[in-house]
Amino acid sequence: MKPALYSSRTADKFVVRLPDGMRERIADVARNHHRSMNSEIIARLEQSMLQESSLGDDLNMRLDSPDLSLHERELLQRFRQLSRRQQNALVALIAHDAEMAAEEA
Repeated sequence: MKPALYSSRTADKFVVRLPDGMRERIADVARNHHRSMNSEIIARLEQSMLQESSLGDDLNMRLDSPDLSLHERELLQRFRQLSRRQQNALVALIAHDAEMAAEEA
């Protein structure tokens, strides 16, 4: 059997101070996803970092790309007019909606 690459003994540890009520919210979400709080936090951090890195790739797409439909060009143009913070928020919202839809299916 292969030894685990990750264990609680070998993992980096970092203390985080959470705002009032956030611990309970994380616990509820983790319970709904059948994960530990630690796993839930890691999954969300990974998702956020992936979204942020994919944003950089998406921004490089040219508006005149033949791969884009007229609607996609318009969406991309409007998306680029948003601040980076607004772009990240919009991507997170879309990802959350997709996750909720998948849970309902």
